[in-house]
Amino acid sequence: MAVLRTLLGDALRETRLRQNRTLREVSGAARVSLGYLSEVERGQKEASSELLASICRALGVRLSDVLREVSETLSVIEPEPDVLVPSRPQALPTPLPVASVRAARDVVAAA
Repeated sequence: MAVLRTLLGDALRETRLRQNRTLREVSGAARVSLGYLSEVERGQKEASSELLASICRALGVRLSDVLREVSETLSVIEPEPDVLVPSRPQALPTPLPVASVRAARDVVAAA
């Protein structure tokens, strides 16, 4: 199963490389350490939405476009979910009529 952070990192790296930009340039513009950006691109760190937005601004792309690209990739490689069929709830016992309860109580009391 593909890990979301790996797909996000791949998409960010591909965008940066298409622009012929270095990690140093993008990390400076995004105000993120070079090491942390590298880890995000390699899928080793789970970036917050704020950090992703900052990186996208530095790359001049919309976060929604990056997320859409990742979603499309994930939809191709993600397996279909197993459908779990919930068990049927057991029927509650039918309550006894009040007359039967009284009759049973009288039998027990007489014994």
